[in-house]
Amino acid sequence: MKKIFLSLGLLTILLAPILAFAAPTGLGALTKNLEDTGKSAEIDTSGDLQTIVGTGINAALTLVGLIFMILMVYAGYLWMTARGAEEVATKAKGIITMAIIGLVLVVSAYAITAFVTGKFQ
Repeated sequence: MKKIFLSLGLLTILLAPILAFAAPTGLGALTKNLEDTGKSAEIDTSGDLQTIVGTGINAALTLVGLIFMILMVYAGYLWMTARGAEEVATKAKGIITMAIIGLVLVVSAYAITAFVTGKFQ
C-alpha cells in the first residue's frame, strides 16, 4: 500500500507541470510568461530602477510587518495560556518587547533613508 501511494504521489509531482501546461520551453518563453502574468495583474513590467527598488523595499517592509504580527500573536497566545506560570509570562513579555524594538528600528531606518535620499533629489 505504501508503494502505491508513493508511486501515485511521485507521478503527480512529476506530471503536474505538464497537466497544468506550465512547463516553459526556454528562457524566452519564461520571460514572456512572466510579462503576461505581470500585465494580467496590472503591474508595470517596464519600470526603471527606482520603481524596481521601491517595489523590493515595499515587499521587505510588508514581510517585516507580517513577522511582527506573527510574533505579537505568538507572544499574546503564550501570555494568555501562561496560567500563572511566571517564566512563560516573562518570555511572552520579552518577545513583545523585542518585536516592538525591532519594528521601531526597521521603521526608523526606513524613515531616515527616505529623508536622506529625498534631500539628494
